[in-house]
Amino acid sequence: MPAESRIAVVDLGTNSTRLLVADVAGDGSLTELERRSEVTRLGDGVDATGRLSGEAVDRVLTCLAGYREIADEANAGRRIAVATSAVRDSSNGEEFQQRVRSEVGFDIRTISGDEEARLTFLGATAGRGAGPPTLVVDIGGGSTEYVVGEAGFAPTFHVSTRLGSVRQTERHIRSDPPAYEEMAALAAAAREIIAAGVPQQVLTETNAGMAVAGTATQLAFVDQRLESHDRGKVHGYRLLLGECERILARLAAVPLAERRQVPGLDPDRAPTIVAGATIMVESMRLFGLDYVEVSEADILHGSAIDAMVGS
Repeated sequence: MPAESRIAVVDLGTNSTRLLVADVAGDGSLTELERRSEVTRLGDGVDATGRLSGEAVDRVLTCLAGYREIADEANAGRRIAVATSAVRDSSNGEEFQQRVRSEVGFDIRTISGDEEARLTFLGATAGRGAGPPTLVVDIGGGSTEYVVGEAGFAPTFHVSTRLGSVRQTERHIRSDPPAYEEMAALAAAAREIIAAGVPQQVLTETNAGMAVAGTATQLAFVDQRLESHDRGKVHGYRLLLGECERILARLAAVPLAERRQVPGLDPDRAPTIVAGATIMVESMRLFGLDYVEVSEADILHGSAIDAMVGS
């Protein structure tokens, strides 16, 4: 396939920096060539200080230098990066973007919450046949997007909320393991933010759900006790509400050091998984979903398709 049809896409999230190298056909179908993810914690402290820290920026730039080598080796004709909540919320986000362009050569742009939702929905539903209106929930480190629509069409509803696993951990969790009062406040905040952002009619009329990104995939790994992160056993996996509740109770009951040892859980995600799982549980409860289908296709795939063939 010609190099101009091959793209490297980076998602600069609040908690992780992720890479997709893929070939994109004219009809929007996508073939993955490489996937990488590293917990870089770009958004550490942004909620409190309003700035990206020097240490966090250095971690991300080091990660991106490695990703640039992978993109070069794959002969990717385009190299793009999308920055989300942490960069949106920081006063020095433009300076960070300039360094990404000059030092590692990715064409970076900061996208709005609405654009993040659109690209996530495009990626998650690409290649799916017609079906009922479906919720796609994307729990990130700094924000959570809720998007409802039918595959192949523009979403009929979307909202980006300031409900993220890193943000809510920093706001609510002080004890190790979290105290009962902290967990109650975290869950109440999640319910309040979701209810404020999603109209009741959307909550009650949405009967199918998909979940993308790190929290969802980590819960699927833990639920199956997977020692190796086999994406084939995660993509399409049905994550039951009852199992999510049990996993959350188990993770919240143990200190961080023990949480890092939980089978299937990436130790680097242990500090924020309790908040992420709480957001997942409260989202499923409010939307009335007994399960969500976990998808490995997300904003990376949507960005690749959008850049190469348009939305």
